[in-house]
Amino acid sequence: MKTEILEFVDGAKNAKGIVVIIDVFRAFSVACYAVDAGAVRIIATSEVSEAFRLKQKYKNSVLIGERDEKKIEGFDFGNSPTEIIKSDLSGKTVIHTTTAGTQGLINAKNADIILTGSFVNAGAIVKYIKSIDPEYVTLVAMGYRATTSAEEDLLCAELISSELKNEMFLPEDRIANLKNTSGKRFFDRRNIDFSPPTDFFLCTMLDRFDFVLKATRRFDGNIDLMKIEL
Repeated sequence: MKTEILEFVDGAKNAKGIVVIIDVFRAFSVACYAVDAGAVRIIATSEVSEAFRLKQKYKNSVLIGERDEKKIEGFDFGNSPTEIIKSDLSGKTVIHTTTAGTQGLINAKNADIILTGSFVNAGAIVKYIKSIDPEYVTLVAMGYRATTSAEEDLLCAELISSELKNEMFLPEDRIANLKNTSGKRFFDRRNIDFSPPTDFFLCTMLDRFDFVLKATRRFDGNIDLMKIEL
């Protein structure tokens, strides 16, 4: 099994084999928390206007997402696990759009299988990929706003890659240190209304969930995310 780590939207476009689109802070942590809160599926889309169109089509739905890290006007929730964990999404369809993560899903058009990636279900991702034993795995670190390398996404990619190779990898200290580097924005008091400190801790809870979110491309070009228990 060969693994490769790429970055950003261009990385998603060039990814092949089983592709894991990684967005730790916060899109694909949020997606896992939304499913855990009872959402029956997630529709990922790249455009805000498309999210509103889908909201009209799916009556039992909620809008989750951000631009510039902040909740989009007219949305039900921002891209914050702190908001989601306090909510009951039982039976809901979640319509999700973000600056980085959902853009990666939309653009991974050469993938055989697409999964979302984050610390909260990294172990489940490894188990799922090993069960298939593919020839090629691409790990795409989407980065901060899909333009700047993000330590958390690259660390998550390194963790998954190492475990796929059965290599010893102890990430806990490096995950904790993200509080002083790429995750320090969650501890800036100016951001507390949309990126609270609890988001950092919820996004860095290693292996909290034992499921993967598998992407399927829809007829309209958007992505359905479905939970697969392991």
